[in-house]
Amino acid sequence: MKHIFTFLLLIAFNIVAFAQKGNLKGTVTDENGVSIPGASVILEEQNKGAVTDFDGKFTIVDLPVGTHNLLIKYLGFADLLKEVTITSSNTTTVTITITSQNTELDEVVVRGYGIGSQARALNTQKNKKNITNIISTDQIGSFPDANIGDAVKRIPGITMQVDQGEARNIIVRGLSPQLNSVTLNGSRIPSAEGDNRNVQMDLIPSDMIQSVEVNKAITPDMDADALGGSVNLITRTSPQGFRLSTTLGSGINFINDKRILNGSFLVGDRSKNEKFGWMLSASINDNDFGSHDVEAEWTDDFEYNTGVEDVDGDAILEEVDVNPYANVFEIREYRVQRIRRSFSANFDYKFNKNNTVYFKSIYNWRDDRENRFRLENEILDGEDISSADFNVDPNGNLTRFPVEAKRQTKGGIDNNRNQNKRLEDQRMFNFSVGGDHLFGNLELDWMASFAKASEERLFERYLEYESEYGVSFNNNEDKPAFIPTDASEADFSLFTLNEISEENQYTEEEDINLVVNAKLPLSIISDKNGSFKFGVKARLKNKNRDNDFTELSDETGSLEELGMVETINYSNPDFLAGSQYQIGTFASAAFLGSLNFNDSNLFESEDLPEEYITANFDVNENVFAGYAMIDQELSDKLSVLAGVRLEHTSIQSEGNELTFDADGDIDGIAVLKDENNYTNILPGVHFKYDMSDNTVIRFAWTNTLARPNYVDLVPYKEINNEDEEIFLGNSELNPTTSMNFDFMAEHYFKSVGIISGGLFYKDIKDFVYIRQTENTDGYEVYQPLNGKGASVFGAEISFQRRLDFLPGFAKNISIYLNYTYLNSSADGIFNEDGEERTDLDLPQTSPNMFNGSIGYSDNKFSLRLSANYSDDYIDEIGGNAFEDRYYDKQLFVDLNANVALSKSLTIYAKLNNITNQPLRYYQGTRNRTMQVEYYEKRLTFGLKYDLFKK
Repeated sequence: MKHIFTFLLLIAFNIVAFAQKGNLKGTVTDENGVSIPGASVILEEQNKGAVTDFDGKFTIVDLPVGTHNLLIKYLGFADLLKEVTITSSNTTTVTITITSQNTELDEVVVRGYGIGSQARALNTQKNKKNITNIISTDQIGSFPDANIGDAVKRIPGITMQVDQGEARNIIVRGLSPQLNSVTLNGSRIPSAEGDNRNVQMDLIPSDMIQSVEVNKAITPDMDADALGGSVNLITRTSPQGFRLSTTLGSGINFINDKRILNGSFLVGDRSKNEKFGWMLSASINDNDFGSHDVEAEWTDDFEYNTGVEDVDGDAILEEVDVNPYANVFEIREYRVQRIRRSFSANFDYKFNKNNTVYFKSIYNWRDDRENRFRLENEILDGEDISSADFNVDPNGNLTRFPVEAKRQTKGGIDNNRNQNKRLEDQRMFNFSVGGDHLFGNLELDWMASFAKASEERLFERYLEYESEYGVSFNNNEDKPAFIPTDASEADFSLFTLNEISEENQYTEEEDINLVVNAKLPLSIISDKNGSFKFGVKARLKNKNRDNDFTELSDETGSLEELGMVETINYSNPDFLAGSQYQIGTFASAAFLGSLNFNDSNLFESEDLPEEYITANFDVNENVFAGYAMIDQELSDKLSVLAGVRLEHTSIQSEGNELTFDADGDIDGIAVLKDENNYTNILPGVHFKYDMSDNTVIRFAWTNTLARPNYVDLVPYKEINNEDEEIFLGNSELNPTTSMNFDFMAEHYFKSVGIISGGLFYKDIKDFVYIRQTENTDGYEVYQPLNGKGASVFGAEISFQRRLDFLPGFAKNISIYLNYTYLNSSADGIFNEDGEERTDLDLPQTSPNMFNGSIGYSDNKFSLRLSANYSDDYIDEIGGNAFEDRYYDKQLFVDLNANVALSKSLTIYAKLNNITNQPLRYYQGTRNRTMQVEYYEKRLTFGLKYDLFKK
């Protein structure tokens, strides 16, 4: 109690002392009224200053009464001096405009790049206390990226996992998506994924975001669950004057020659008295595309029926030594329509000079309609085949064997929403209200937000037919293929009904965030600037999943054979994985959608809880945090930011137990509940040394964490006494923690560019992996466990600059390059035999990542060729090295061009995925394909109109 009283007395003393002084608040904008972040605002004679935030605002407190010279420094522009007068016990406000007449650069650079591209991002990055990378909305627009995930992958040390040809899950410095955080205006974005914490970056259009801030070394006032890094998406805010921006475009997908439609608008203004500001924006993208996919599972086990029985009457099986072969092989064709919509409304109101409140909102809604046609072939072995049914060549290659083949159509019901397709309705919204206040020299801000993400898949239907026939296997590990030995036996019309099913899936995550931050001037060194900041936060989260599954029986016999129903041949001679893969004939999506499952005369339905019950869960996770930190200048060049964050996590989880008897029938279902609590103390120190105005050296020691995925910490249990397998959750999992060391050196060019290099090291404890073991009863047991530890060492370099030192047109060429190297190791991972593995990298750590682009820009025209590369890495650990799954290397090359028709009107064109880069996984070794999926090139073009009126 004594310490609390002393602390409150300190605050009161500061406020009383303010009576002899005054404050300064202001906004820095360009000539169009658009905010300028990252500008240095300095009162040199008082040794005080500030850096403008993402809204271009700054606050300097505790200033002596009188007239002072205010210096504004902005990379790429001449210094600007403005006189301000501070009065006693009052707050002076100023608005400062940086105009093109102040630039040190020639007109070409200002028109080509604009104040709002590299300059905004690099000035903000330069003046940050911690290690960050920042890109602005205009910089995003210089690349051909429709969603924010594709834009973020341009940042050093960032790579993305791809879904349906778009960047979805973010990997920061080689660490998997669940080890990183994604926030919106500083609040954690909830995840619509059912089994992890990954934020779907392809859900958010790039044109709804003002800036992207990647914090690679977090400070104590940030959420600690950012083991790899924290990606903060900053939405657009109200301008200082009227702004109208619209985009209208179209395009084509080369995989199916289907159209692309996109459009957006943004409008905002301030009231005449400048108290009320508002901005409304919306975006839509309608993309009709697809993909061509081949998948395989590999094994080196094979056995057959000898035709002899043991004393119990069971068949005696004999094992055969064979080389690895594909025991499952699939050809898939996807047809997808993806409609992405986004809406945003932001408002702010100034009650007076010292008190402002705001409301920010964003609503993202994506419809993903999909039909999938899958031809699956799975080997028949064991009791099902004899020695006459297969062939092994002298080299040990299994060249011929029988398979069970399945032709499956995936779709949905026939209505306006589903349109005979599986509809994945994914939504994410965030509503936040907050305020910024100044009480004497105490700066106080607060924020309360409600966010929700959901994924709903209703009436998802599958119609599957099966047959058995012999195939020959080409033994090509890179391009595996099964070829029927007798084409007549594999005729689609002979396939008989195997399964009709319909399922519903729903996952949602809700977040409530409450935050209060306070900041006081406090210097522990006389004549040096310093501050003390402290705050508290509560994050209340609920995540739940509610799925069901129904199997239907055909009561009339009208669906008995595939040849009896409406079919379409989906074979494509231009199949991107290879013309040798011809998928053949399936029940049409329209026929599947027309079936009336509610008519009991046609279908009998049966609920199958074994298909979904252990996947359902409900988790409440509450995090309560507090922090304190000081920001102190130690000399004219050296400053330190040091503090500590405390986070307490409380988890209540509910899952299900499912037991099968020896015949494979359900023996029991039960509800399981558990609780877990833990507290983390997380100190951190950041040093920043300004060797010169444009050269900065940084060092950071931080501590971070990553909480386990929900599917891992739910106390579910599945015991299968027929297959002798047990699957377990683990509600006692510890969070993964990391001690991080970062060093970075940066030199900023006056012509708006940067060259930087740095090293980083992470000492990781308690990472989570799925362990496969065998218990004393001979059952295979699968359970998430904490590994002992892992380490990551990395280096990154970056260079971006316009080549303004070259003569003639060459001075308009710009270069953008960055490269990241990683070396990792993991301990405490055991194979299925209980032996510790020593040959593993930390999963999902790409050892080499590269971004590069070369561009040309003048008054009217710009052209940019971009490349993004990431090396292959282990994605999923199997029971042994043979079963490990790897995500293959990928190289994306894109091209975009812009032509200015007038000051406000621009025509653009973008060509994505020039290399036709597939998504590829391999098993064990690089040449053994598990999956290869192609998307082809995509061309978009359109018009963009921007009007500013200050």
